[in-house]
Amino acid sequence: MKKRLFSFALLSGLAVTAFSVSNVSAQEAGEVLEGLEVTSEVDTEASVAGEGSSTVFPILNVLVEDFFAEYDLAVELGGNGTGSGFSALIDGSVQFANASRDIKEEEAAELDENEMDWEEYLVATDGLTVAVNQNIDFVEDLTFEELAAIYSGEATNWSEVRDDFPDQEITVYGPTQDHGTHGFFVETIFGEDGEVGDNVQLIQDTNEVVRSVVNDETAIGFFGYNFYMENQDSLTALAIQSPDMDEPAEPTFENVMDFTYPLARPLYVYADQGALAENTSAHAFLEYVIINSQEAAEAVGYVPLDDAAVLEQYNKLPNVEPVEFDAPEADEEDADAEEETEEDADAEEEADTEEEDTEEEDTEEEDAEEEDAE
Repeated sequence: MKKRLFSFALLSGLAVTAFSVSNVSAQEAGEVLEGLEVTSEVDTEASVAGEGSSTVFPILNVLVEDFFAEYDLAVELGGNGTGSGFSALIDGSVQFANASRDIKEEEAAELDENEMDWEEYLVATDGLTVAVNQNIDFVEDLTFEELAAIYSGEATNWSEVRDDFPDQEITVYGPTQDHGTHGFFVETIFGEDGEVGDNVQLIQDTNEVVRSVVNDETAIGFFGYNFYMENQDSLTALAIQSPDMDEPAEPTFENVMDFTYPLARPLYVYADQGALAENTSAHAFLEYVIINSQEAAEAVGYVPLDDAAVLEQYNKLPNVEPVEFDAPEADEEDADAEEETEEDADAEEEADTEEEDTEEEDTEEEDAEEEDAE
């Protein structure tokens, strides 16, 4: 019955801090990570299964293949969408679910109702990519507001998006609601209760979404960064600008890593801790996933966690000896930033106190006036 409902808005506000643990020496963390091995026993006859995000699937699939090569155990892995993964985790048919969005409150509640001790593990960072057919050479970037107009159906022609765009039809594609990619896009662009319009052609298979954009000269669509990278010769990725940005940012490795790109997002594995404790083979696989997540993420085109962040995930596993690493002293820049924050807080507190004193004085004067009047 867990517990860690990370708000993506908070995470993106903190930028790298959720995935890059700045108070840990990268070199020391790397040395510790280098020495980690799978400690749980692997039974080649055991049943280990996971379901979930098609975006996370390529990372896990690499690890499933490598795990089989090393331990001779075939892990069953599905990629039918984040929602499907959580449904399977809730009904107990899998030990882990892959997700490209945060767990929803109702999903967490169902896991808790089933008295499941669940945990959230970060495995990589993705940049949800908005792309158009290469025939559309007049669009280089879009704002959140313009994306909302396109995906709500308010704008069905490019000239309705911007005055200097041509009078050309827009055909709109995206993954179905089962996919975390869909949920993340909708919540980010429209807000928590938003939804796309009837003009959007929703497709279950993300590869089909990509193919539709590639083959339709009027098309726009969105999918994980990995899907774009595999088809970048046939697509044009757009730079995106959120309301708090001065200029649009492209979905590059660097921009995704530091969350400059406004559609950057964490990728997760959610696991049944009780099942991991009971099934040593499932535990061994998740150990393997965490220890090797960086190489797998890079191999398929995602942004890996840094060494210290990987160690934080490892320490969440049940029945493992937590690894320890020393935190170095904060550097001068961090110390200055902390000092400025404290000074701002003190100034704000002082201002609040002065305001309260003024209000009290005003109240006393009013009371005195009333007494005189009486």
